[in-house]
Amino acid sequence: MSLRLSTVILPYLRWHEGGRAAWQRAEQLGFHTAFTYDHLSWRSFRDGPWFGAVPTLTAAAAVTERMRLGTLVTSPNFRHPVTLAKELISLDDISGGRLTLGIGAGGTGFDATALGQEPWTPRERADRFAEFVPLLDRLLTEDAVSYEGDFYSAHEARNVPGCVQRPRLPFAVAATGPRGLRLAARYGQAWVTTGDPRLYETGTPEQSVRALRGQMEKLADACAEIGRDVGGTDKILLTGFTPDRDRPLRSLDAFVDFAGRHRELGFTDIVLHWPIPDSVFAADEKVFERIALEAPAQLG
Repeated sequence: MSLRLSTVILPYLRWHEGGRAAWQRAEQLGFHTAFTYDHLSWRSFRDGPWFGAVPTLTAAAAVTERMRLGTLVTSPNFRHPVTLAKELISLDDISGGRLTLGIGAGGTGFDATALGQEPWTPRERADRFAEFVPLLDRLLTEDAVSYEGDFYSAHEARNVPGCVQRPRLPFAVAATGPRGLRLAARYGQAWVTTGDPRLYETGTPEQSVRALRGQMEKLADACAEIGRDVGGTDKILLTGFTPDRDRPLRSLDAFVDFAGRHRELGFTDIVLHWPIPDSVFAADEKVFERIALEAPAQLG
């Protein structure tokens, strides 16, 4: 099974001071998809420049031709399905049908309270996500939608002409819990994980592999419940959050070993963060580019 290699370009660079060049270079390096975070700010980047995901992806669509583009991930923390659907349809059109929506329930970071709301509990986030995803699916596939739910409403929301990609642009659903995995099974063309966050600080690579295998098995069970073949779902690993998070970018050989072990688990896509100096995503740019250019051939 071949393994696709993608990247995440965080939106911290001014477009004319490195932002545009990064997206164009990502396409030159042959990445399958270039994603960006859909956050209002993120952790250690909070006090520095940070730009919006949709405008950034729109600009990236205008200066690239082949590479897919996407969010990793969008969440209900500050998005509403009605307005988000209109932006996604527009971006799918501008990109010529190259957009993938990475979508998740959201966390407890800065986005969770930026609109003035109290932080939602894990249960509340799951409840909202369970309503958000099906409504967004309808908004992207139907010309007009009316809906009244516990958290979201739509009144004759019109989305003509719909997505370039039919029946809609693909969803890559980030999930590890049972409710999220059921949403991934029903609505996702892909599933996304960062591993088991409980292992981030003190876990071992071996424990991480076992945890990821367990997540894969639960995804398969969720697909089986609705009669879907899990083999038809792409499985995406966003790197940088497993116990061996630093090792894959130390050398080409280290990455090939890391990626090979995760391909054996069933992953179809590995996503690397674009190097950012003096940050948690710092890495040797020459090694990063060598991985992009040479690793796919070694991985088959």
